[in-house]
Amino acid sequence: MTKTLLNILAITSLAWLGGCSNLGQVNAWEKGNLAKPEMTFESDPLDQRFVQHIYGSKENSSGGYGVGGGGCGCN
Repeated sequence: MTKTLLNILAITSLAWLGGCSNLGQVNAWEKGNLAKPEMTFESDPLDQRFVQHIYGSKENSSGGYGVGGGGCGCN
């Protein structure tokens, strides 16, 4: 790469990272909305257990469903 291209890349990277610095904060009265049960990924625990049972039956294993790889041991 040429020196000019590296300079442009560095300036673009800094400008891109600087755009993330002003994200703001969640106010105290807005935090209650995030704590509602419907805001969770698994709002129904019984349904989640059923999904995990089906997954375990298909993979013939238990646990490890939060990481990559399958029942064969490969990652």
